[in-house]
Amino acid sequence: MGRKPNDSEPTRCATMILLLMGLFSCTVVYIFMSAVMRPTGNSAVERLAADDGEFGSGGGGGGCCNGIESFELWGAAVKWGSDFKVKSSKECCEACKDMCTGNHGPCLCDTWVFCGDEKACGDKFGECWLKKQKDTLSPDKMDEGDKSMWTSGIVFGKGEGIVALETEFGAIHVKLLPECSPHSVFNILELLRFRHCAGCQFFRAETRGQVWDARGDHIKDASFGPPYGLLQGTLGAEGIPLETVPSEFCPEIRRGSVAWVGSGPEFFISLANHQEWKNAYTVFGYVLPEDMEIVEKIAQLPTKSDIWTGVNVTILENPVPLNVRRIKSSNDDLNLSS
Repeated sequence: MGRKPNDSEPTRCATMILLLMGLFSCTVVYIFMSAVMRPTGNSAVERLAADDGEFGSGGGGGGCCNGIESFELWGAAVKWGSDFKVKSSKECCEACKDMCTGNHGPCLCDTWVFCGDEKACGDKFGECWLKKQKDTLSPDKMDEGDKSMWTSGIVFGKGEGIVALETEFGAIHVKLLPECSPHSVFNILELLRFRHCAGCQFFRAETRGQVWDARGDHIKDASFGPPYGLLQGTLGAEGIPLETVPSEFCPEIRRGSVAWVGSGPEFFISLANHQEWKNAYTVFGYVLPEDMEIVEKIAQLPTKSDIWTGVNVTILENPVPLNVRRIKSSNDDLNLSS
């Protein structure tokens, strides 16, 4: 026997249809607004992280893994040396870099400490401590000098270890290379502690001229200068003594390389690839590619001729003051902080 139809069934069906239509409309609106409001990926943090790595993968130092002897860095241990022993400081450094590839989020390790003096270390010989700093641009020093038996180094991950050379023409962002030139980088980090860089300036400007093309490659059959394709300055701030920098990692100078003149504090940014200079200069960083426009702009300012120890040079008619500032990253943006 058939069941008597319920008069409320048409009303119930209509209600369900209206509810489904409402849910569908909300879904469409959500998808549309998500597409419109999605970040473009051009925030300062994302931009610098994308540009980072031009001169090497991982921590930015390519195949370098150097540290400072008789120097111990502190920090929260992420891998205890008592349970992790290796054969060399380079192997310890590599272990830290393996935890800082940038492929799986932020660096888990940014500091390594190795005990490599068998006599001084005793049962600690071979210990490799992997650590994490609260502030990678201001690492916590535990001990230094001849009495320390440790060798230490730092690693900057993708988007980290970037400082700004602020000028009236814009900020030139420089990625530091502590794995290649640790003494040089610690000199820069020491400079960041001060609120001023009085006396720091660019004073010499040599364009690429007809010697190097826009990519910095040498033009066939051209001379090697002058002009020499560089922007030279000093980080010798008044009242701030910087340690003499020993000769460190010396790759070929490439477009964007930042290197010391001698032992500093004079330095230069190269506008060209200078294979002819071979390994004559200590490279401690490189300019992020898009900021080379600012370097080129300063290099094209009015100059006057001069002769330095028998070499024809061009110096800026009006030196360009600069200030060294640290870059503080957050989830949303990058801010310049003193």
